[in-house]
Formats: sequence, C-alpha cells, structure tokens
Amino acid sequence: MGRFLLLLTCTLVSNYLHPRRGADAQSMFTIRDISISLEPEANVMRGTNVTVRCEALVSSSGAGPLSREYTIYKDGVTVYTKTTSSSSDLLYRLPDARVSNTGKYKCKINIEGRKVTSEAKKLTVTGLSTPLLHLNNAVVSEGEELTARCTAPGETGSIIFYFYDDSKEILEDRVNSNQSEVKLRFNDVGIHKMNCSYTVLVTPFFFRSDKSNTVTVSVKELSITPVLEIFPYSNIYEGDRLDIMCTVRSLMADMHGNVHLYLSRGTQLLSRGDTNVNHSMIALAKDSEEFECRLEMGNVVKVDTKKILVTELFSVPTLTISPSEVFQREYMTLSCKSDTFASERIRRDQLTYSLDPPESLLIPKSTGVFFGKALLYDFNYTCIAQAKGIRKYSRPLTVRPKVTVSTPKISVVGSAVLGRPFKVLCKSDIGSLPINYTLLKDYDQLSTAIVKMPLEQALFTVTIHQPGEINKFMCEAKNSQKDAPLSKRLEATVVVPLSHPTLTVIPVLPEIAEGDHLFLICGVKGTPPITFKWYRDDRRTPIFTTTTDTNNTDYQIQALAKDDSGTYYCEAINHAKNVVRSAPVTIVVRLALWKKAVIVGFCLLLVSVLVVVFVLCIRSKRGKREAAAELSVKPSSPKSDDSLTVRLTHDTEVNNAAPGKVERVDISVWSERPPASANDEESSTVSNEPDVEYTEVVHPQPTDPSKAPRRKGTETVYSELQNSSHGADEHHGYGSVEYADLNGEQHEMNHYPVEHHNCQDLPVPVD
Repeated sequence: MGRFLLLLTCTLVSNYLHPRRGADAQSMFTIRDISISLEPEANVMRGTNVTVRCEALVSSSGAGPLSREYTIYKDGVTVYTKTTSSSSDLLYRLPDARVSNTGKYKCKINIEGRKVTSEAKKLTVTGLSTPLLHLNNAVVSEGEELTARCTAPGETGSIIFYFYDDSKEILEDRVNSNQSEVKLRFNDVGIHKMNCSYTVLVTPFFFRSDKSNTVTVSVKELSITPVLEIFPYSNIYEGDRLDIMCTVRSLMADMHGNVHLYLSRGTQLLSRGDTNVNHSMIALAKDSEEFECRLEMGNVVKVDTKKILVTELFSVPTLTISPSEVFQREYMTLSCKSDTFASERIRRDQLTYSLDPPESLLIPKSTGVFFGKALLYDFNYTCIAQAKGIRKYSRPLTVRPKVTVSTPKISVVGSAVLGRPFKVLCKSDIGSLPINYTLLKDYDQLSTAIVKMPLEQALFTVTIHQPGEINKFMCEAKNSQKDAPLSKRLEATVVVPLSHPTLTVIPVLPEIAEGDHLFLICGVKGTPPITFKWYRDDRRTPIFTTTTDTNNTDYQIQALAKDDSGTYYCEAINHAKNVVRSAPVTIVVRLALWKKAVIVGFCLLLVSVLVVVFVLCIRSKRGKREAAAELSVKPSSPKSDDSLTVRLTHDTEVNNAAPGKVERVDISVWSERPPASANDEESSTVSNEPDVEYTEVVHPQPTDPSKAPRRKGTETVYSELQNSSHGADEHHGYGSVEYADLNGEQHEMNHYPVEHHNCQDLPVPVD
C-alpha cells in the first residue's frame, strides 16, 4: 500500500513538472541571423527555373521543434507565406521565370512573436516572347467593326498591349493577363496592315516586346455619299442671300432611318436632317469659312465641305480721339470711319455712323465726327457703321480724361544739414501721370524728374552752404501743355552741425572748494535740439545726459567733496549726427574756508600757548637767577652793613687790577654742563634757558684798609654760573674759578688767567 502511494505521488509530480520544463525549453531560443539567396543567380534569362532560398539560423535549448512562420516579399508585397517546425531552409520556387518576376525579394521569420527580416536581393529576368496578332475578318466595309486579339505567350503580370495600323498606334489596352481583345473600325477605304506589341510593367521599370506578325485588312467603300451645294458660290458680297443644301447620294432603301445629316459652319451647327437639309442666310464677311455637310450611318461617317469667299461691303469702322490726351471738362473730338467700302455696291454717303451708347452727350459735327466735353470719369465709346442692313461695330474706345496737376508742394525728406547733401521732395496731391517735376533755385532750373508710376516720387538731391539758401528752392509740376503751377518756396529748418564745444566751470578753478555748488556749463554752436553728455576721467558711461533746445546747458554738483576731483569733459550731438567733444578740464577740490580757518586758528592757538609757556619759563629762570645773585654771605662783623658781591664777566681782566688793590668788578663765571640724554625732550622745550650752578668765591682783603672794612675769617660769596648750551667740549676761555681764599693777612689774590674770546652767543649777564 505504501509503495502504491509513493508511485502515485511521483507520477503526479512528474506530470506537473514536465509541462513546465517543456515550456521553459520552448521559450529559450534566439534568432541569430536570417538571409535570402537567389538560385541559380540574380540575373537570369526568361524561362529559367529560379529558387528563392530563405535561411534562418536559430539557437534553442529545448528538445522540441520551434514553430517558424516564413514570409516572402516581392517589392514590399507578400507573395508567399509558410508555417513549419522544420529547421530546413524555406524554398520559394519560380519555375519558368518571366520578366514579371523581376523585383526585390526579402524573407521574414516569426517565432513566438519574435520577428527578423533579411536584407533584400534583386532578381532580374530578361527576355520576352514575341506577340501574336489575330483578326476575325480580313475584308470589311468602311465603318464595319472587326475583332483583333494580341497575345503574349507565357507572360504574366501587368501588361499593356498596343495596336498599330500602318505603323501608327491606334489603340492601347492594359490588362493583367497575357492577351488583349479589342474592337476596331476603319473609315478609310483601302488596304490596312495591322500588328501589335506589348509592355510588361515591373515598378518602377517596364520591358517592351518586339512587334507581332502583320495582318492585312481590306476596307471597301460604301456607295452612299453626302453632297453640299451653296448658291451663289462666287462673287458674293456682304448682304447677299445664301442658299445652302446638304443631301445624300446613292441612298438605298434599306438605309432609311439609319442616315443622319448635319450642316455646320465652323463650330456653329446651322441645321440637321435625315435625307436633306436646307439653310438660307445673309452673307457676312465672317462667313468666309468652311461649310460642312456630315453624313453619319451607324459607325460610318462621311463628310463633304466647301468654302466660300465673301467680299466686305465696308470695313469695320475705327474710332479715334483728338487730342490724344484730354483733360476733364476739356473739349474733345471723336472720329468714326470705315477705311474701305465696295464702291460697286454702295456709295460712301450711304454709310451712316453713330455712337454707342447714345447718352454719350457728344454732338454730331459731321459724318462720323462727334464733339463735346470730356467727362470727369472714364467712359467707353463704340462706333456703329451701317449700310444695306449690315451693322459693324468698332472696337471700344476708353476715354480716360486726365486730371490737371495741382500746385505742387515742396518739402525736405529727413533733415536739411548744412554742407551735406539732402533730399527735396516735390509732390502734387492730384494729377494724372506722367507728371514732370522741375526743381528751381531762384527761378533757375536745376533738374527734372518724371513720375510715371503711382508710388514713384520726384526726389532731388541738393546741398546748401548757408542757412538762407533753403528758401531759394521751388518746384513746378506739369502734365499738359498748360502753364506749370509753381510751388511755394521751401521752408525747412536747416540743421547746422555742431562746432566749437566749450566747457565752462563756475566757480573758477582756483576757487573750487569743498561744499561749493559746481556748475559745468557745456556750450556749442549749432542747431538745437542738442543732446549733451558729461563724462568724468576715462569712464565710457556718461555721468549725466540731457537734451535741450538751447545751445548750452549745465551739469551741477552740489556740496562738492574731495572725491569730486577729476577730469571732466562734455560731448554734444544734434540731428546732424556729428559728435563734438570739449577740451578736458581738471578740477581739484580744495579745503573748505572754515576748515582753513580752523587750522589757522589751531596753529595760532598753539603758537600762543608756546609763547605763553616760553614767557613763563623765562620769567621763572630770571627769578631763580635774581635769587641766586642776591644769595651772598654777609660780613661776620656787624660793624659794616655792606655786603660784598663779586661779579665776573668775560670783559673783566683780573690781571689788570692794581697790585695790592682789589676793586669791585663785575665777573660772571660760567661753567658748561653737557645735556643729559634722558632729558632730550625737556631740553628741547627750554633750550634757550641756561642752567645755573653756584660757585664759591673767596674775596681777598683790600690792601688799603681805609677803603675796605676789615673782615674776620674767610667770607664766601656765591655767584651764578651759567652753563653753555654748546656742550662741554667747546672751550670758550671764560676761565674756571673754583675757590678763592680771602684772608686779612694776604695781600695778593691767587687767580687763573682769563682768556679773551669774542663770544657773542653768550647771554647777557643778569645784575
């Protein structure tokens, strides 16, 4: 039982899986290539057995065969289709090939919706069979019908057959078979040689065969004939009556009811009948044509024709106008006349003339002459000449009354620029063409222009060198023999080219300062309106542009600043289109006046402060020197109130003092102190103030005790020593006194000699 269940399960699984494997196998394929070939070759002769081979290269993984659908195309049209599961090549056979098989062949394969098409190969088949002609009867009467059949043995496709009578093509027939059968009739009596040929159409080419065999046909004449008679037949004039008859000759009894007669003149059918036709008419010159009597019996047609000559009774009149050019409401004359007439039949006074339409409002002045005024619009006139019931009309004459030209207007085209050529237009509002326009300058003719077309203009090129010359030009217009009206003088604005550009600066250049209101005035000579442009430095874009009707204008800069300094210039242009440029102006913006005042005030204040400081320093130094000068040692004895002060100057010669006698002398003893480097700033501030040192001086006792009070001990006197600002290295020879001992017992003073120098830069000693 278990084995049975296991076997059943395996069978079900196998049946379930097997179709899926088959489907997968069938779907796994690829069409690698497909090609087509022509056997035995691409160019063959007629009658060759041709095979078109389609070879497809398909790769697949399944064991089962693939269903393949092949399609053969000729010139894009399906000619063969086959479905097969075989992997063999598809063969399309063309036994006994014909010219119609010529074309381009392609092969397409379709496997489960996947399609691949091969390249095209062209098959060319040459050679056609000779056609055969067959007639059902070799002898026929004129108009009798016969059957002709032309055959192209073995040919296929679309064929056109041609039938010939004595090498002249009389019929063609297009069929899709290899033979054509047609019906033919012959109206010409005699022997006819018939043959045929054909053409096979293979788009876009065609192939023509040789001509067929020749078949002879004999056509016999019928005894029945039409007869045309005209009375009178000669010496016919206009106005004569003509009698015309059309009849049948040799009419047999069995032909009644089958014969029809037609009488016509040119394309005009005059009458129709069965056995005879009669027609009567007045002869006209236009009747000098052929009259035809036509007999139709079944397919038989016979014709009899006659031509007559009708002499004109008078010629067609001619209408003329005088004068050849007529103006509105002016008098004109119309003349109507027939140049020739048949004097043997009529007199000239028998000819009468009239105008059509009668309401032309022209009065007959004489025979064929009409007089009156031209209308305001175009009008057609026709002249009628009449005699013996014959009326002839002239060709219509269209009278177009011309319009007298109006007074012309003269104007300038564009702008009149001084010294340059410009156009002057002369034009009249109304006037018939052509119109002759003449340009005048002070009544002297300059040139003439002829206007022939409606859109044409009379333009003159002139040049003036003074503005006043523009008013000297006039023009006249003329389209008739009348006096030509003259225009007014030319009035136009003359544009003077710009010149002499200037750029004016306000205020003047040296006075331009910050905060000022600057005016850059650009002026030129020339005709406004003028467009001015201001530029700064090398900038290509103008800083300001304006157009004005004056010759100068300005560009303003308010509240000038230092940044406004630079080079300025201006350009100007007017309708003369010439650009002029001024000379560049360099503007330097200086400090404002109040800033200058502030700077000056600040400088004055600084100087004042320095002066005050200097004065205070001087006074301070002077007070110190005075205090030092007064700083002396009083005598120890109260017996004398006098204080002895010794002053030394460079002008005192100690050596010149009397021996044993010391007089009061002014001696200034100076010692130099080198300036300290650390006090450079302070030294520079009070560089003119001397530094003060104190030196102890010993005063000796005078030799004459009566002249000087006696002092005990040694007395010391302090004097100011002024250091030189020249430094310690400069030796001025003032002498150097350190100490002097003054004793009551010593009668002589020890001292160093003092050298004399002319030192003018020393300060004045202070008392």
